Amino acid sequence: MSSIESAVAAVIQDPAGRILMCQQSQGHRLWGLPGGTINRGESPLHAVVRDVRQETGTDVEIVDLLGMYQLTGDGCGEGLPDVLVYVFRADLNGEATLNAPGRIRRLAWQDPHDLPKPVTATTVTALADMASGRSGVLRVVERYAEPEVPDAVETAAAPVLTSAA
Repeated sequence: MSSIESAVAAVIQDPAGRILMCQQSQGHRLWGLPGGTINRGESPLHAVVRDVRQETGTDVEIVDLLGMYQLTGDGCGEGLPDVLVYVFRADLNGEATLNAPGRIRRLAWQDPHDLPKPVTATTVTALADMASGRSGVLRVVERYAEPEVPDAVETAAAPVLTSAA
């Protein structure tokens, strides 16, 4: 049996319906929802609040559990563990600014119908569930294949949030 890691993510919308997204600094610079891994002995709720604060510089209020997504497959290479991602709906308690530039390259509000590329499979699936009015879903999500060149396309993210001073 392969190992399973645990992670969290938050779907945060602004009043215009845009979704707060992060672009990774490392690897393939995938776009995804704010979040990260769950530390040993940490609850998913504590982890999502901690990770969103680390990435955006502000706290969130958890609304509900959108779903649990088991990310699986060898699309990005062999031997990767499955990841159980707890995706929460949340509201920001302040202004988001890029607060973890070593981990996050860019932070931007995105139209959920026009997502930047490359984007994580979990993000696409969770946003589709949200758009359908679902909550508390359980899904298996296949990893996408690796993008060919991580920084070949600079998307016109609107508006890009910069590092906190």
